[in-house]
Formats: sequence, structure tokens, C-alpha cells
Amino acid sequence: MANSKEKLFAEFAPTSTEEWLEKITVDLKGADFEKKLVWRTNEGFKVQPFYRLEDIEGLATTRSLPGEFPFVRGNKTSDNKWFVRQDFRVEDAKETNSKALYVLDRGVDSLGFVIKGKDLSAELIDTLLEGIHCDCVELNFKTCVRRAAELADILVAYFTKKGYDLATMEGSINYDPMRKMLRKGKDLGDFTPALTALVKAMEPLKGYRCVGVNAVDLCNAGAYIYQELGFALAWGNEYMQLMTEAGIPADTAAKSIKFNFGISSNYFFEIAKFRAARMLWANIVKQYEPKCDCACKMRTHAETSTFNMTVFDAYVNLLRTQTETMSAAIAGVDSITTNPFDKAFKPSDDFSERIARNQQLLLKEESHMDKIVDPAAGSYYVETLTVSIAKQAWDLFLSIEKDGGFLAQVKSSKVQEVINGSGKARHEAVSKRKEILLGTNQYPNFNELADGKEPRELTSKSCCENEESDFEALTFQRAASDFEALRLQTEKSGKRPKAFMLTIGNLAMRQARAQFSCNFLACAGYQVIDNLGFPTVEAGVEAAMEAKADIVVLCSSDDEYAEYAIPAFQAVNGRAMFIVAGAPACMEDLKAAGIEHFIHVRCNVLDTLKNFNALLGIK
Repeated sequence: MANSKEKLFAEFAPTSTEEWLEKITVDLKGADFEKKLVWRTNEGFKVQPFYRLEDIEGLATTRSLPGEFPFVRGNKTSDNKWFVRQDFRVEDAKETNSKALYVLDRGVDSLGFVIKGKDLSAELIDTLLEGIHCDCVELNFKTCVRRAAELADILVAYFTKKGYDLATMEGSINYDPMRKMLRKGKDLGDFTPALTALVKAMEPLKGYRCVGVNAVDLCNAGAYIYQELGFALAWGNEYMQLMTEAGIPADTAAKSIKFNFGISSNYFFEIAKFRAARMLWANIVKQYEPKCDCACKMRTHAETSTFNMTVFDAYVNLLRTQTETMSAAIAGVDSITTNPFDKAFKPSDDFSERIARNQQLLLKEESHMDKIVDPAAGSYYVETLTVSIAKQAWDLFLSIEKDGGFLAQVKSSKVQEVINGSGKARHEAVSKRKEILLGTNQYPNFNELADGKEPRELTSKSCCENEESDFEALTFQRAASDFEALRLQTEKSGKRPKAFMLTIGNLAMRQARAQFSCNFLACAGYQVIDNLGFPTVEAGVEAAMEAKADIVVLCSSDDEYAEYAIPAFQAVNGRAMFIVAGAPACMEDLKAAGIEHFIHVRCNVLDTLKNFNALLGIK
């Protein structure tokens, strides 16, 4: 029998970090290690190209087991099951009920209902929940903040009437007045009495949470990951303070709060975010001295992002939502909503909703991600990321508390200014291709047309839509929206410009630059015509004119532009827009000869294409 303590690969001498660095330095051939291999993140810290055991020695995240305080490794101890959730806006209660029953038979075990405040009634709830075994399904409700306590009373009465064991049921009411303040810029005044009345009304439903922290809105407004987490912690702490100061026990207050997070496509960072979130929240609640550590468990729902969804090449949204769902599942969240891939441009249909459900079911039934608790534990990279994100989020949390708390910063617009600023910065990064949206600002589908698809508003309307704002509100604009508007402008103009690649000279460079230029110009919906190469610029220009090109792009090497660019420009002679692909050393000489347009990696792609559209008369 083999020795159970035998160490694998013991015959190989260990390699130290210093030896790795020496080998990397040799391979870099003089290039700067920091500039080449170290990733400077938007979260405020650096990511190294490799991690080793020594990097996680002493980290607090490695000291506890699943189900143990501070719950960094999750609340679960025997498996990693989560609720597969599908949400509905209730326009017709009977129709929604029919649809809910339909999806419950197809793998969904959590339902979310958004009910208009003016429609709320006991009769509506009777119709909505008819035939649903409410003790076997997680039920989540949202209505106007002014009627949340009434909704709680109706639910308690309904469940009691049906004979359910109220103490064992699971679900939530998403009461979050601060969310409305963020979305609408409207001061709701003192909502503490309504908050305490709701918590009291929900006392019989021990497994229900009734106070929401909707950090998903921050994600969808363009927040960076550490900002979403830091503000979410301050948001939840504000509710904890309000409830405990109103006389609600700390255990009850903490067990009333549910966190609704977004999930971005930053795969490993999202895994780390949820792990860090549980750890930090547990430590915050601990300061309120609850009677049981179980009150320190963070209840988390995760929803795939809408910020990065696109109208063009929409099936790429499936890749985004799949990786997002996967990261949340690995991180051990309690429930997940996977948004349908077509949400950005139309109400979802049976097909897209089925695909969204199945994305989660595949992770369970085929990938078995519901079987293992915290599978990322011990990963040098994920453990280090968890601590790094936790530090950045904690610093933000402390600064918010020092500055008066989350509610005060909402009323002074400081939260909104930070998040809207991040959204603006990310839009700028997308315009410069520093943040990539596949199929939108990089590698677009050359032949795709919108064919009537129009971007749709993804934020819900409130019952107080026409009220005047008291302060700044969050801005919700998808990262792809500017590029989509540009491409739709081109398509709707009825004039789709032809961009002809005049490839000449060095084979490798002309092919690379032609590919770059095709991708660049197709982002505006232009028709691109690539070529194998021409023996002379005159032959290339003649072919471009025969193709009725609106744009001629010279594609060659930097050294050869000094030879080819001016003759090509003169041969075009104003019959088409002339562009040089690259930023050659001779650029100033070319500009002096009258060449105005250059496209290269340092360009702001969006602004450049907007300018081209204007010059081409596309409005």
C-alpha cells in the first residue's frame, strides 16, 4: 500500500520565486517586467503574472471552513446549491401565474414578481400564486416602497390561509427606499417608521428577508467592482443602524437584509468579490453584537449585468452571461438571475428565456457546480484577489462612514457622482478600446444589420416618475450604446460607405493593417473590402474606384509609407476619403502633403468614426 503521506514530485527540486523571476527576466529580453506583465486594475491594485504559496501565507481568508465565521468560504457546508430565479413584471396576474407555473416545471425554483403599487391587492396575490407550492419555491416580491408593509400583511395572511409553516418558507420583499433615491434623485424623507413596520409585519416569515440592498444598480450604472462592494456594505450598514436605533434587535435587523449584486464579466474578480463581501459584512454585523454568528451571514442574490449587453452580435451576450453566472455560482451565492441575451433590444421571448434558464441548469446538471462548496478556495490567485478587493472596498466603506454614512452621501449626490464618473470613464475606455466589447468595438460582424432592432430602456419606471428631483440620480447607459447609435445612424442613412483596403508592400504588415482597419471601420457599419495586395498604388486606386469606394485605406509598413502614401493620395485625388493605417514616423510629412486621416491603436475609435460619418454626410 502506498504511503498516504507521500509527497508527489518530491524528487524534483523546488523552484524559488527568485528563480522564476530570473527566468522571466531573461525571456523578456530587456523589456520592463512591470510594464509588460503586471496588470494595473481599475480596482486600485496590481495583479502579478503569477502567484505562489508564499503569497497566501497568513491571509485571513484561509483560516476558516465553509459555514464558519466570517463566511468567506460561504454559508453552505454540504453542497453549493443555489436557486435558479426568473423574474416577472406583473401586468396581468393570471397570465403571469400561468407563466410562472410553466417555468417551475422547467427547472426554475425561485420566482421574482414586480408588482405595480396601484395594482396591489389580496385578490391579485391570490391569482398570482394560485397553484404554486409556496413552501417549495423561493418567492421574491417588489412593489412601491409606500405599500411594502401592506404587501407583507397580504402575504402573511395568504400563507396562513393556505396552511403553510411560515417559519420554514424562503423568499424576500425588496423594500429599498434608498434605491429609489439613487434612481430618481428624490428625497423620501424619514422612512424609518415604514421600515420598522415592515420588519414587524414580516416577523412570522422567519426565512423571508424584507430589506434590499440593490447594488446591482451600481453595477449596471458602470461601477467598478470594489465600488459596488464598498457602497453595498455602507448601504447595508445604513439600514442596520436605522433598524437597531429604532429598537429592532441586531439579529433581527441583520436577518432582514438581502443583498442583490450585479455580476460583471471580470470572471475571477467577481468570484473574489462575493467571497470578500461575505467576509466584510460578517465583520460589520459582528460589531452590532448579535446573539448568534448566524446573523452575520450575508444573503446574496446575483444578477448578470446589463451594462455590457449589446444589440449587435447579440449572441455574444450568451458568452457574457454564462461566464458571469459561472463566477457567481463558484463564489457560492444563494440565487442567480441570468438575464436573457436579447434583453438589450426587445422583450424576451420563450426561446431566450429558456436559454437563460438552461445556462444555470447546465452548470448544475452537467458541470456539477452545485456539488462542491467554495471550489476556488486555496487558489493563490483568487485568495489574493479576495483580500485585495476586500481592502479596496473596506477603505471605501470607511471613507463613507467617516463622511456621514451612505444615506447622507446619497442626499449630497456624492455616491451618484462617483458611480456616474466611473460609468463615464468606462464609456471612454470602450471608445478607445481599452475596454473591449466583442462584436461592438472589436471584431464586429461585418455583414450584420440591425434589421429593425432598437436599443431599449432597461431601467424600470417608478410610480412617482413625474416628481421633481432633489439631487443627482444614477445614469444607466450600456457600454455599447454609443457605438450602437453610430452604427444605427449609418444603417438608417441608407448610405453604407464602402471602405477599400489598398494593400501594398510588406506582406505581413499590409495584412495586419488591413485586418485592423476592417475591424476599425466595420464598428460604424461600413462595408469593408479587403484585398490580397497590389503591385502599384495606381493599380490599387484604380481597383478602388471600380469598386465605387467611398474610403480608400492605405495598408503597408511604416517604412514604406514614405514611398507609397503621397502617390496614393494624389492618385485618389479627392474622389474618396483617404486614410493611412498606422502612425508612421513620417506622419508630419504626410500631413504637410495634405493627408489628414490616420487610424491606429492610439485613436479614440468612437470619436474618429463619428468624424468620418460627418465627413461622409451621414447624419
